[in-house]
Amino acid sequence: MELLEIEQIHHTYFTPNSATTALENISLTVQEGEFVSFLGPSGCGKTTLLSIIAGLFKPSAGTVKIEGNTLEKSRHKIGYMLQQDYLFPWKTIEENILLGLKTMDLLTSEKKNWALNLLDEIGLEGVSKQFPNQLSGGMRQRAALVRTLAVEPKLLLLDEPFSALDYQTKLKLEDLVFETLKTFNKTALLVTHDIGEAIAMSDRIVLLSAKPGRIHQIFDVPEELRKSKPFQSRNHEAYSDCFQLIWKELETLESTK
Repeated sequence: MELLEIEQIHHTYFTPNSATTALENISLTVQEGEFVSFLGPSGCGKTTLLSIIAGLFKPSAGTVKIEGNTLEKSRHKIGYMLQQDYLFPWKTIEENILLGLKTMDLLTSEKKNWALNLLDEIGLEGVSKQFPNQLSGGMRQRAALVRTLAVEPKLLLLDEPFSALDYQTKLKLEDLVFETLKTFNKTALLVTHDIGEAIAMSDRIVLLSAKPGRIHQIFDVPEELRKSKPFQSRNHEAYSDCFQLIWKELETLESTK
């Protein structure tokens, strides 16, 4: 089923002395349960596009719909996970992960128990009463994932959520997020600069050209990689071929900037 529909998105940033077009003619549909990554040169508008989909600001032109409804009616269906965990340092992990539910007036004992159980399931058993500064970066990002999933969003937006972590932690979290989203059949969009990460986690990869950002090419990740956990897919023979193909296209875009 089609979950997300992006139609003819165009966005221009205006200053008193200039106008810069960040995105032009972006149209894309995403199916329920699909994982799509956005790649491209610096300045291609990846984060701008994600912010528009999140409803943080309106595009200059075009529409975004979730399950056929406008963003005004669908913002509660979106979860956003950023590079920084943005946990409130003066609140416990339990208070942090329940914050979205409380803010949206959705907090019930059933939803609280579900969120705390998920915290245990992703390897954070026994930390609910601790504070963020007592946890490692990887543990805080896990808590941020639980906070995002607690409100049961239809669509998850992931803006380089692993880039601030060390490489080993990053690989472990890729597997964790991948498995968690598959378990709950969540739809996700990932912005990343990491070709390998995009291949390992995605069903499709959208390569954007820069200035202005346009869809240059869409790659379907081979089925044998889509079925594997990210760490396993990085060791599959099809991974290297896919990496080289996308790398060459990205190099072409970089050379024509």
